[in-house]
Amino acid sequence: MASMMSVKQSSAALTAHNLARSKPRASALSSSLLPPLPASKNPELVSVFLLKPLCRTPVEGLRIWCGDPPAERRPRAFESERPEGIEIPAQGGGAGEAGAAAAAATATAAKAAQRAKIGVYFATWWALNVVFNIYNKKVLNAFPYPWLTSTLSLAAGSLIMLVSWATRIAETPKTDLEFWKALAPVAVAHTIGHVAATVSMSKVAVSFTHIIKSAEPAFSVVVSRFLLGETFPVPVYLSLIPIIGGCALAAVTELNFNMIGFMGAMISNLAFVFRNIFSKKGMKGKSVGGMNYYACLSMLSLLILTPFAFAVEGPQMWAAGWEKAISQIGPHFIWWVAAQSIFYHLYNQVSYMSLDEISPLTFSIGNTMKRISVIVSSIIIFHTPVQPVNALGAAIAILGTFLYSQAKN
Repeated sequence: MASMMSVKQSSAALTAHNLARSKPRASALSSSLLPPLPASKNPELVSVFLLKPLCRTPVEGLRIWCGDPPAERRPRAFESERPEGIEIPAQGGGAGEAGAAAAAATATAAKAAQRAKIGVYFATWWALNVVFNIYNKKVLNAFPYPWLTSTLSLAAGSLIMLVSWATRIAETPKTDLEFWKALAPVAVAHTIGHVAATVSMSKVAVSFTHIIKSAEPAFSVVVSRFLLGETFPVPVYLSLIPIIGGCALAAVTELNFNMIGFMGAMISNLAFVFRNIFSKKGMKGKSVGGMNYYACLSMLSLLILTPFAFAVEGPQMWAAGWEKAISQIGPHFIWWVAAQSIFYHLYNQVSYMSLDEISPLTFSIGNTMKRISVIVSSIIIFHTPVQPVNALGAAIAILGTFLYSQAKN
């Protein structure tokens, strides 16, 4: 019994002794497998090496891992094989910030280009409109036949677009019978509005015609409310007060007031309101762009207007008036007629093209500023006498138009 006890103690002592000897050997083996940490003055770099496990490969027989063992016992690469001094950028850091900065710069450049494009549209639109009104008034002063003058304007625009399509300068629109049916009421309203405005300018000053035409929003609200059943916010109705009041004040104080000229401007307002309504209703879903849309509108209006121009005025009156104008003005009169016809088409074409690029609110503001430029330039060029009260009425009406555009949109 005593001998058995001694054997057990001896076995236990031997086991303890073996374990004591195996621990330093395992520790030494582990130390030999782990390379020393690289010396670095960059604490962030050291932290990278410390946070990542240095050894991911199990040592055969000892089953030792540096860090947590992987889910699958597959050999993996040593982190210690990474070259010294290479820092590891955070994911989505520099590259992501650079990409975001490039995208922001691209968006800013695109917005700047769009603003510049709109600015060019507006400047061209206003300049062409001013030139048209000046030459149109010069022609009407020497040749007071507004029906023929209106017809020539539409004819010049139609010819320009036909040549552009034939030479492929502009893309030929794809139209069908349904398109022309939808365009017909728009063309009728456009024809009436165009002729009425020309008749007005043949009887009164350009500035007075445009002051009265600034009342178009009032006609739009009235027609939309009572014929279409549309309702508007209270600020829209309130904005009509300065429009109507300013136009009334300007009309009462106009030195060269003429009823035909006044009624022509009013009829033009009403016709253009219906033109806009018909255009919105009939042209939904149509793929014809602004430039080609106005070209088709001009051609159809020309077909509508031509027989009425012959019936109202006629070739005999035109021949007599033309001979008189040439004798008084000289050959320059031919240039005036050509200029007013061409510039009429160009300014309308640019305005329709701008509708494809800007919002209705921006277009309304641009139209208000256009009217101001026409009124001021015509007063300066034609030396139109203006009383202070008349100027005040014009300013109030134009301010009301601006407030209307703000309230409606």
